[in-house]
Amino acid sequence: AVIHFLTYAWIFNEYPRFVQQDSRRFISQETGNLYVAKVERSDVGNYTCVVNNTVTGDKVLSSPTPLVLRTDGVMGEYEPKIEVHFPESVPAAKESAVRLECFALGNPVPEISWRRTSGVPFPSKVKMKNSNAVLEIPNFQQEDAGTYECVAENWRGKNAARGRLSFHAKPHWLLTMVDTALSVEANLFWECKANGKPKPSYSWLKNGLFLLSPQGRIQIENGALSIAALNLSDSGMYQCVAENKHGFIYSSAQLMVLASPPSFSKSPLKALLKARTGSEVTLECKPEAWPPAISLKGEVKDNRCLSYRMTLLPNGTLRIANATRQDAGSYTCVAKNQFGTASTTGKLLITEPTRITMRPTNTEIIVGESAVLPCQIASDPALDVSFSWAFNGQLIDFQRDGNHFERVGGSVSGDLMIRNIQLSHGGKYVCLIDTDVESLSTSAILVVKGPPGPPDKVTVEEITDSTAQLSWTPGRDNGSPITGYIIQARTPFTVGWQAVDTVPEVINGNLLTATVVGLNAWVEYEFRVVARNTVGLGEPSPASTKTRTEDSIPDTAPTDVGGGGGTKSELVITWEPVPEELQNGDGFGYIIAFRPLGLVTWTRAAISTPGIGRYVFRNDTIPAFSPFEVKVGAYNNRGEGPFSSIATVYSAEEVPSVAPKRVRTRSVSAVQIEVIWEALRHCFHSAPKVVYWEDDTKPDTVGKVRISGNYTVVNITGLKASTVYYLSVAAFNTAGPGPQSVPINSTTKEPPPDRAPHNIQWTMIGSTLSLHWDPVIAMETESKVTGYLVSNHYNDVTALFTNKTAVELTLNANSNYLIQVKAMSEGGEGVGSEPIHIHKLSEFPLHIKQFSALSLLLCKLSGGPVCTLLYELIENVPSPNSYIASPVQTQ
Repeated sequence: AVIHFLTYAWIFNEYPRFVQQDSRRFISQETGNLYVAKVERSDVGNYTCVVNNTVTGDKVLSSPTPLVLRTDGVMGEYEPKIEVHFPESVPAAKESAVRLECFALGNPVPEISWRRTSGVPFPSKVKMKNSNAVLEIPNFQQEDAGTYECVAENWRGKNAARGRLSFHAKPHWLLTMVDTALSVEANLFWECKANGKPKPSYSWLKNGLFLLSPQGRIQIENGALSIAALNLSDSGMYQCVAENKHGFIYSSAQLMVLASPPSFSKSPLKALLKARTGSEVTLECKPEAWPPAISLKGEVKDNRCLSYRMTLLPNGTLRIANATRQDAGSYTCVAKNQFGTASTTGKLLITEPTRITMRPTNTEIIVGESAVLPCQIASDPALDVSFSWAFNGQLIDFQRDGNHFERVGGSVSGDLMIRNIQLSHGGKYVCLIDTDVESLSTSAILVVKGPPGPPDKVTVEEITDSTAQLSWTPGRDNGSPITGYIIQARTPFTVGWQAVDTVPEVINGNLLTATVVGLNAWVEYEFRVVARNTVGLGEPSPASTKTRTEDSIPDTAPTDVGGGGGTKSELVITWEPVPEELQNGDGFGYIIAFRPLGLVTWTRAAISTPGIGRYVFRNDTIPAFSPFEVKVGAYNNRGEGPFSSIATVYSAEEVPSVAPKRVRTRSVSAVQIEVIWEALRHCFHSAPKVVYWEDDTKPDTVGKVRISGNYTVVNITGLKASTVYYLSVAAFNTAGPGPQSVPINSTTKEPPPDRAPHNIQWTMIGSTLSLHWDPVIAMETESKVTGYLVSNHYNDVTALFTNKTAVELTLNANSNYLIQVKAMSEGGEGVGSEPIHIHKLSEFPLHIKQFSALSLLLCKLSGGPVCTLLYELIENVPSPNSYIASPVQTQ
């Protein structure tokens, strides 16, 4: 196939009117000629050839050529005559684009078709253009080679042209040489191989000049180059060239010919090599030497020769079989060639084998626990030992995984500590022991048992108004077989998930289905399943799809049926509404039934609002406070449910009509007034209410006190001192309050002194506490002091009243005390003193001498020698029979 840089076109009469190719007209891109299969009158005119150079972009036009229609005769019909066809042999390169042309003259205009003589159909990549006058084969390959035939045919006959496409390819490498370094006197053999069609030929170059063969030491045969007995002049850049008529390719490599004396600078023997007793020891002697020449001498202790267990290999390596301690010593390798001699020496140390003294064993453990896997050894002191651990084939990174893994035990122990073991830690653990001379390992399987994994695919198979049949698939047992399942349910009315009753009552680990019972009708449920094993309960399954139970007649009656109160001629009935989850269906409501006590016939009423718990029946004929029997039932769209038990409810009362009589008051203290009245007759179901106020100009000071029950006295507290109050009493019941009594006034007492007793001094001898204090003097606006109240506030408050300023108390040795003193007056209790703390006497084993209040006060204020003396006396007087507490003074 030929690469074309020129394209051809024709202009008809004038630019830019180009000749359009069709089944009748064809422009060959091989010759540039224009062919017209059958001339028509419209073809008459001038034709100009246009040649384009696709590389340079230049364009050349020919002189116009006229086409004239002859008038001396008429062209009759004739069979096709092929004017354009491809050669009988067409070479085509690999991956090239092949273009074949075929065009015929004829009347009628011939039709062009193509085929392969082998009968093999054209692949899809083959394209036909210009009314089949052109056949194109892109990316030509070996399988596209063969004989192609072009057939031109009209009804007068047909003709054919044939040609063979042959496959050709430029060379490509199969084998090339690489840069090589050899010593002098060595032999070189390089070979390069290439494929191509036709088969390529080879030639060799050195430093850009062709090598001629034979040249004594240099031989070239096909793609092989051999040079015997290399010398320094043979160094250089070599190239192998493979070529055929479609192209050529190069492969290059550097040859270095080396000559040097031996040197161990890069690979000396180890200064100290350690080996285990009984092992095979290899001492490698690898000098740099061009050409190589090695001899080895073993100097063991007193320059002894190599023993029978020692083998010197051709490459200079010394191998010692079944090493013993007698093989220890210095070894020298001597290398020699014609350019010089060099040696290297190393020492061989033979050690005892390392033994594993404690191995890890297969272990079962519960998730969350910790475990130690032992790995301990006995080794030769001359060896360096390191431990590492692998888990399921991967080395453990103790820095990254330090939260769970830690190596413990020191230099002769590689124990592995695993903390807070998780399910993912179950598997194979391998302890790896590496010394200078050997590697050992020991392993164990750790089985981690945990609660089961969550079950899956919880499905409600069938549901009724009170049951649901469930199925599920098991989760992972996590090392311990599943022993049972628990089913939980959730509704919009429950707080979280609740365990439910099932059939069977106990679901063993082999079952994957169960029936939930005791469900409420017409409630939307979700279910989940929890598995358990000997370790514990696992994670719950995902929730099932929400499913509603079927509806049914109500089975729960309203509770807490009662009532009463209201206004005149009313019967008020109340109950606790039935929760939505117990209503069992839509259309839920209540049926209220009632009758006067002693009658048989029930009066019924219905309420269709589920959340209401109150019904009022009004009728002017209902007597006041008359007993009725009442009951409340429930219903829904499915029917009526049960009624509650019968309760007795009284109709509304009448408002009390009279006020309490003989009302009187007594001022109790500065904050308290006592009110007394005469009991009301004929008002058995009423209770008193006391109203009080300061004066008529201050309505915001009005206060009220209601008393439950038919009492005739009440204490009103929280009042102001020295204040006039007006008070009135009225009766009230469920119908409302009655008229108030005539107001009377009462004045609260003056307030107690607002100062606490001061200068309190106390002493304690044994179990007797002595207290005395300065009297509290009341001011003109305060109530006179009538005495003092000494109280203990530690646990239960106990008090002792005295009209003196001193008191003695006998204390219990096993009790704690918190003593406080208050002044008492007609206005009430005064302010309490600072509390005095007395701890259990039984906790003090020492006899403490009595000190004056002044001494202890000085000790507190000054410290120093006084306190030192006090503490020495306390420490040095050991008498358990009496206890003297130091006095404390409060101001």
